[in-house]
Amino acid sequence: MGEFVRVERDGGHPAVAVIRLDRPKMNAIDARVQRELGAAAARVSADDDVRAVVVYGGERVFAAGADVKEMSEMGFAEMADHSRVLQDSLTAVARIPKPVIAAITGFALGGGCELALCADFRVAAEDARLGQPEIRLGVIPGAGGTQRLPRLIGPARAKDLIFTGRHVAAEEALSIGLVDAVVPEADVYGHAVAMAASYAGGPALALRAAKQAIDGGLETDLATGLEIERMHFAGLFATEDQKAGMRSFIEEGPGKARFSGR
Repeated sequence: MGEFVRVERDGGHPAVAVIRLDRPKMNAIDARVQRELGAAAARVSADDDVRAVVVYGGERVFAAGADVKEMSEMGFAEMADHSRVLQDSLTAVARIPKPVIAAITGFALGGGCELALCADFRVAAEDARLGQPEIRLGVIPGAGGTQRLPRLIGPARAKDLIFTGRHVAAEEALSIGLVDAVVPEADVYGHAVAMAASYAGGPALALRAAKQAIDGGLETDLATGLEIERMHFAGLFATEDQKAGMRSFIEEGPGKARFSGR
């Protein structure tokens, strides 16, 4: 348990873990929150009982960004070290080897938007606002925004959001692929948990391989990506889940296999 970030288990879905940000008022991502996010990501990654993860900031706000007061007087040398911790903490969330869903209420701005980009899917409230407003502070995104955002929505749209620093309403975010679902505010958490639960019963090793193949392939050329896929595909033939899945398909038909995660 961290002071501002904790790992909870959803009572209705025991295989779903929730990384809960709770730093009033706006879940500003200061150095302590960054360290606690990294620790929470490591914890859910290592827990075999956790099959899917929700990142949630509460009913009012997801995360309004990095702590500007903390950063404002830093110089180059200090920020060179601080920014590495910032990037590493969010990258730890991106590398959780399980399906991850961000449940976005209120604002997801700056570092908060960058945290949401680390999830595999994003569910937003109807009144949510997302954006990368760092340009208005005389800087650029420093926790992955210039890299993950264009990979998700394309370079031109990413440049528009980063160059202007404007906030994006939920419906526009949905239309450009920045979020994957828009629901009433009261339903955000439940929708995200249900989405996570829909993956939690799948074969854990195959889900991990699929995520690593997709994410790794996006960073390289097609031929190398195909080789990444081939090796993950072949490796799964050493798992119990592959045997169970194919045996069930032959004997019972599709969609009836029960997976052990081994």
